[in-house]
Amino acid sequence: MIALTPAYVGGVQLGAYAAHRLLRAPARDRLLHACSTNAENLDAGRWDTLATSALMVEEPMELPYALLLLAVLGYAEYAYGAWWTAAVFALGHVGATLLVYGGLRAVRAPAGTRSALDVGVSYGFNAVLGALTGALPAGPVRSLARGALLAAAARPLLGRGRTFTDAGHFAALALGVGVSLLDYRSTGRPQ
Repeated sequence: MIALTPAYVGGVQLGAYAAHRLLRAPARDRLLHACSTNAENLDAGRWDTLATSALMVEEPMELPYALLLLAVLGYAEYAYGAWWTAAVFALGHVGATLLVYGGLRAVRAPAGTRSALDVGVSYGFNAVLGALTGALPAGPVRSLARGALLAAAARPLLGRGRTFTDAGHFAALALGVGVSLLDYRSTGRPQ
């Protein structure tokens, strides 16, 4: 039974619609920045943003993306269970956020980057997508899927105009692919 995914995706989407309809732009921006996992908030000890940022999106998700999110998380919940899906999502969201944060601190990112808005579902989505490659048939199909996804996520990092979120998407996907390398035969779940 799939129960967590529709509630999560629907809640995030309804929250975004409510924020856009009920809050004026300055109040909405304050809310989003308060929930953001940007370096400024994390430096100030606002570790609660590691959870709140995954519950917010800047704008309501476009329908194709919302449906893709629903499909990927829904399949993961169906195939592996709600706890596994939530754990992989959290690993990708928190893990990629902390890796990006560490990188921003290491390079002494400028103030504009350190205070940039960083909310959304994409890191968790990428991690679950990467982890689901373990459900593909063993052999070249699985390897090709992993390689293609990682190459697609790395492409923005090689171009001009790259952002810290591009690095976060790659990190989250790589964490998910790492999860997919684990052997699930002992649990009776798909490999």
